[in-house]
Amino acid sequence: MKRIVLLVSAALLTAACSSGGKKGNSGRPDTKGELVSKESSKSFVAARPHGMVAIPGGSFVMGQADQDFTMTPEKTQLKTVTVSSFFMDEAEVTNAQYRLFINYVRDSIARTLLAEAAGGGQSSGDGKGEARNYAYLSQKGDKENKSGYQQFLESQGGRNGYNEAKRLDWSVPLDWNVNQYPDAKYAEILESMYVAPDKRENNKRILDVTKLQYRYEWEDIKDGSKGLRSEKKTSIAVYPDTTVWLRDFNYAYNEPLFDQYFWHMAYKDYPVVGVTWDQARAFTDYKTKAKADSNARSKKRRYAPMRFRLPTEAEWEYAARGGLENAAYPWGGPYLMDDRACYLANFKPKRGNYIEDEKKGTYMYTAPVKKFPKNGYGLYDMAGNVAEWTESPYNNSTYQFSSTLNPYISNRAYVDVKKTVRGGSWKDIGY
Repeated sequence: MKRIVLLVSAALLTAACSSGGKKGNSGRPDTKGELVSKESSKSFVAARPHGMVAIPGGSFVMGQADQDFTMTPEKTQLKTVTVSSFFMDEAEVTNAQYRLFINYVRDSIARTLLAEAAGGGQSSGDGKGEARNYAYLSQKGDKENKSGYQQFLESQGGRNGYNEAKRLDWSVPLDWNVNQYPDAKYAEILESMYVAPDKRENNKRILDVTKLQYRYEWEDIKDGSKGLRSEKKTSIAVYPDTTVWLRDFNYAYNEPLFDQYFWHMAYKDYPVVGVTWDQARAFTDYKTKAKADSNARSKKRRYAPMRFRLPTEAEWEYAARGGLENAAYPWGGPYLMDDRACYLANFKPKRGNYIEDEKKGTYMYTAPVKKFPKNGYGLYDMAGNVAEWTESPYNNSTYQFSSTLNPYISNRAYVDVKKTVRGGSWKDIGY
């Protein structure tokens, strides 16, 4: 069970160099032939993304400096490293937030199927919301109302083959109520996303989550710097694995959590679990896309879209320490309780005892986000509750040859290998 942490480098939030957008001779020197910039002299201040905190850059001693109670044979060596400033989510991604991602994937697939049907002339009837109303934007409107750039993209099949020529029309609402389906074709398309009637349990109508595939493209800068193909295309099934509540606990009855934890409103503020590393990366791409789309719709000056990603292991450890040096825990002290005997994180208090005393702030399973004190940087649950994915591979030797400046290992040899998780979880013992 893992947590997703979104992160964006503050050092990279610079204004995009404009190659157009308004008339002028910005590419010419002035009349005296001097190279004097004509760009605005206003300073740039990075806007803090919603739900994130700014982590100032600095150096720290990476690795376990205190006593190793577990006698781990793969204990990392101590190493002084420096990391740049960045933004980081103040808390775990919740079930409610991840469901936004699921709903986006569901709706985009449904709209694509409807748009394809509209392009093929397969719609019938005059009902509001029928398939033809969901046609691609390129199939709607008069040619005179489209800019020359839009007409060029459509004539070329789009910038990336056909993607921009097949932009979805999100202004037309989807109706998932079976009693409100406008026609048979609309019903056929939407029902194709559900489990077939002959495979349903107690005739319960549920989405076929195996069809919730998120496709995205990303650029491998490391490969590009070596002259290799840098453009990557990935398709990921994004629905979390709810069976972790059963598979991670042998001879235990956790069926209620399997049935309800992800979708029930009672757990909306609980951290999402059962998310793979690939799903976590897909979620960060969705977050990046949502921000980029918002910037594109804005009438204000546009800056380069922020890229959200998982933190590297060094960034995560630096942020977890909260500005403290050689501290055993994010809260600084050597004890697991405060002066009122309340636990400072959600973990397993004792052997076989998951909830020693509810009055002390312990939970039997995961806890809602922001229930425990934050660290010096304003981050919650950097120890306990749910374990957290990082961008870094799990390989003990990387500590020996990685850089001391923003250490991170990423090359073709580390694709599809084990990834590092940090922080521990509610089912781990606090030492």
